[in-house]
Amino acid sequence: MEQNGEVGLETPLLQDSGSASLNHSQDGWKIKQNTRKLIFKIQGIECASCAVSIESMVGSMDGIDNIAVSPLQGQAVIIYKPEITNARSIKEAIEDMGYQVDQFPEQVIEVCRLRIKGMACTSCSESVERALLMANGVKKAVVGLALEEAKIHFDPNLTDANHLIEAVEDAGFEADLISSGDDVNKVHLRIEGLQSSEDAILIQSSLKALEGVNHVQMDEEGQKITISYDPDFTGPRSLLRCIQEAARNPNQYHVSLYTPSRQRETERQHEIKGYRNQFLWSCLFSFPVFIFSMVLPMIPSYGDWLDGKVYNNLTIGLLLRWTFCTPVQFIIGWRFYIGTYHALRQVSANMDVLVAMGTNAAYFYSVYVAIKAFTSSSFEGQDFFETSAMLISFILLGKYLEVVAKGKTSDALAKLTELAPDTAVLLNFDADGKVISEMEISTQLLQRNDVIKIVPGAKVPTDGIVVEGQSRVNESMITGEARAISKKPGDKVIGGTVNEYGCILVKATHVGSDTALSQIVQLVEAAQLSRAPVQRLADKISRIFVPTVVVAAFLTWLGWFITGEVHLYPRSWIPKDMDGFELALQFGISVLVVACPCALGLATPTAVMVATGKGASQGVLIKGGNALENAHKVKAVIFDKTGTLTVGKPAVVNTMVFSNTPLLELCDLAAAAEANSEHPFAKAIVEYTKKLHEQYGIHTNHIVESRDFEVHPGAGVSAKVGDRTVLVGNKRLMLAFQVPVSPEVQAYVSDTEHLARTCVLVAVDGVLCGAFAVSDPLKPEAGRVVSFLNSMSILSIMVTGDNQATATAIANEVGISRVYAETDPVGKADRIKELQMKGLTVAMVGDGINDSPALAAADVGMAIGAGTNIAIEAADVVLMKSNLEDVVTAIDLSKKTLSRIRLNYVWALGYNILGMPVAAGVLFPFTRIRLPPWLAGACMAASSLSVVCSSLLLQSYKKPLQVEHSEKPEDSSNKV
Repeated sequence: MEQNGEVGLETPLLQDSGSASLNHSQDGWKIKQNTRKLIFKIQGIECASCAVSIESMVGSMDGIDNIAVSPLQGQAVIIYKPEITNARSIKEAIEDMGYQVDQFPEQVIEVCRLRIKGMACTSCSESVERALLMANGVKKAVVGLALEEAKIHFDPNLTDANHLIEAVEDAGFEADLISSGDDVNKVHLRIEGLQSSEDAILIQSSLKALEGVNHVQMDEEGQKITISYDPDFTGPRSLLRCIQEAARNPNQYHVSLYTPSRQRETERQHEIKGYRNQFLWSCLFSFPVFIFSMVLPMIPSYGDWLDGKVYNNLTIGLLLRWTFCTPVQFIIGWRFYIGTYHALRQVSANMDVLVAMGTNAAYFYSVYVAIKAFTSSSFEGQDFFETSAMLISFILLGKYLEVVAKGKTSDALAKLTELAPDTAVLLNFDADGKVISEMEISTQLLQRNDVIKIVPGAKVPTDGIVVEGQSRVNESMITGEARAISKKPGDKVIGGTVNEYGCILVKATHVGSDTALSQIVQLVEAAQLSRAPVQRLADKISRIFVPTVVVAAFLTWLGWFITGEVHLYPRSWIPKDMDGFELALQFGISVLVVACPCALGLATPTAVMVATGKGASQGVLIKGGNALENAHKVKAVIFDKTGTLTVGKPAVVNTMVFSNTPLLELCDLAAAAEANSEHPFAKAIVEYTKKLHEQYGIHTNHIVESRDFEVHPGAGVSAKVGDRTVLVGNKRLMLAFQVPVSPEVQAYVSDTEHLARTCVLVAVDGVLCGAFAVSDPLKPEAGRVVSFLNSMSILSIMVTGDNQATATAIANEVGISRVYAETDPVGKADRIKELQMKGLTVAMVGDGINDSPALAAADVGMAIGAGTNIAIEAADVVLMKSNLEDVVTAIDLSKKTLSRIRLNYVWALGYNILGMPVAAGVLFPFTRIRLPPWLAGACMAASSLSVVCSSLLLQSYKKPLQVEHSEKPEDSSNKV
């Protein structure tokens, strides 16, 4: 990743745009971290005494910090503690006084994530989503089946995480809180030495009074405390110090960090263990049923005893099968009853409904056979206890194998989260800035502005800026860039990367959830939770599939039963020890079971999970299912020039003076005018001027101050330097200010531009005095990337604000035939829209603020990872390595993923399309081949497993284009 210097680390590298918040500010009001503000519009306030009575009554309520009521505006501003009271209670209290609250408080949207347990198919995830959306205060809810998570945007004035969990549980699923908006930064501490509950209360109140503390959760019995905090105001070591200071006696408390078990991994292992145990218990009871019904009767010398009569026609074998099957049906299979109850209560149908219907039909018909045999000495019938028991066993085996395989879909993401080291070496300084001590501390205790020492071979513990020393850092684990990148004072480093050579001192700028690594993980998780448009097909099919299957199963049973009763097929078709009703029942149960759409629901999310995780591990951060799906349809790629096709570090390579003004003076005037500009060319001129000073032996970096600075988009800048008016820009700027451009100047400009250099003109007091030739070297991989895109039948286009001649020369060098030069930011977006109007799916690759409108307008926006935060936020895909070959990687990974999703649908629907007719007995009249219910259950399990394994094959994805990167050429800005 390119070095952006200190400016690039003022805000997080990647920001989550998944939530929105609206905050009110009012002079004189200081809102503490653990309070919230409301603004009410109240009708009926007639005088000051009305306002006073409202203030008095509401102010006396528990949890109210402050209230101010304006009788003229009819408005109340209230500061309250959300853990004690809420907006609804305050509103009702005012209404009880006889006033009408017309305007509810403006919404403050918060976000929380829940872990959902028990979802088996798309119908389950839709039930959870529907239950959450029906909850009061929920604005948006997205439920991911493969990730087993829900992300909810809600109004905290109307609901909270506990009510959302209740809503999920009412829908029949288990839910646990993963995170909420105010607990992104957490520290977990163990406190030894607590002697009473008063100690716990004292510690909690001391922490809550500390600025920046959002939430404190105390576990007195376990002597543990969890604190959520804002890293802008406080940090873990400040929290430890606060606890120690709260002690009555010195050294009363021994406070240490503790790491709670990784919840996701723990829960996954618990789920795997649960399904494994259920399957083993089911096998323990099902295996005897299988032996008694299918094995021993085939061996007369060993199975004759099973035909012994217990009473009337009730045989020993039948009684044993009933005995062993019952625990499987009602104890091990109880989960299917629970799922069915909640699904039917939500007026929906899912896998549980199909399994419960199938197994109950087989079990209770078998019970009927057993009772009839017990009460009659002449009744003969065939039981299906083995169908019920073996069906449940096979389904549990399928779920066990599925959860094991699903756990592997997020392996790439898990590896990312483990990159950060456990410890860091913290330096302490005296008043003169000299190091007085260094100590090894946990990375969790780092705070902003800490200075840490990183020795060769050690991992960088957090994001920061190098303040001393030089080294080379391997950032491949974050960006996929195998080449180590040199670092010097002022360059940024990323947490989780490896320092290879020298010892460096780094000042921490981002800690906890603000680090680039955490942001990457959060964005990948958000992408995995999002629904790709192709998923809608599966959702639509699933909505009608289960009811259709139930109808099809009933018609199958009815068709075989009626045709048997009217003797439309010969009696010889019916297997021995079975009648027409029983044969029809088996066909109906098989249809119910084999057609379960579990695999259909897993086809898209599992592939998206693996693809986004794999992409992130290779330096391509895809922000969601939409981007992943749209990228495969791209037919045109628009490249920005500076910083995208070129290295992005322009340098002055030549100068020309057209007047009697000395070169140094001309450079000083130009640098003074450009000092306030953020344009790369401006920085090149300023840097060139500094080097010129060094060559002339002038050891000062002071630049003369300018005033009346003005940017002229697409042309240049103007400013007053002393009493002189200075213009720095292109020919268009000169013409706009009516500065004469001589033929000599025009010839120099033309020659410079044909060398693929940009000519920057300088005019002083209306006279053109000189020019700078600025060159920005091409990225070494640019030509191969454009050539590869052409081989994929993808059109490459350059859009730049630079002049036509320079842009054309650069385009010719890389093989781009279509160029739009001298284009402003809005013009770039307009060009994209023109191409979209022609039916092309357009990708935009850019890195600057001026690219953000185009990135947002494109079907797929790709931001260079070393670019600005605004560009990164506007983009759908972030190329973390800043290498252009990842444009090809993103498109190719999208194609491979969509191809895999389609193949998954073939697997999922193939089982159903082929299995349902066979289960319904289509082949039976011709071949006597039928699909017993237990075998139908095995087919259903195999379909889900095959889909997950198919998605896992994306883990072996290889980049289609590998470019060897040589060292970037040194700039030639020292040449005069």
